[in-house]
Amino acid sequence: MLDSADLSARLAEILHNHKGMEGSLLPILHAVQADFGYVPPEALPIIAKDLNISRAEAHGVMSFYHDFREKPAGRHVLKLCRAEACQAVGGNEVAAHAQQALGLDWHETSADGAVTLEPIFCLGLCACGPAAMLDGKLIGRVDAARIDALIGDLA
Repeated sequence: MLDSADLSARLAEILHNHKGMEGSLLPILHAVQADFGYVPPEALPIIAKDLNISRAEAHGVMSFYHDFREKPAGRHVLKLCRAEACQAVGGNEVAAHAQQALGLDWHETSADGAVTLEPIFCLGLCACGPAAMLDGKLIGRVDAARIDALIGDLA
């Protein structure tokens, strides 16, 4: 669990480092997530106040970008491309298989904290779809067997 004093101290440092920067909300959110692995909900009101914006605006920006998390991710993050090019070559079936095999829906983390499943909209591997990313590593031509192998390697 995140200690309130640690959050406050590190958040103050991040805000100080971005003071006076035009358009600093996104860099601040990225810095917070880099430090904590997610953007703690209690950080948004502090960030909003410091930037003199509403909490709703801060939350709206954070929720618009899919890479920001409101809770910690699993030890491994499996992202599956949901863009049209991957869907056209079996991406929907691969996604459904991954969800069933992991017992997870999008943005969920397994109970043991091993894996988080996330959708992503285009990994730039359109010619090698369906595409996935596991812990930052791109993987092309993913099928059910490849998903099973990836999941097996996470245990």
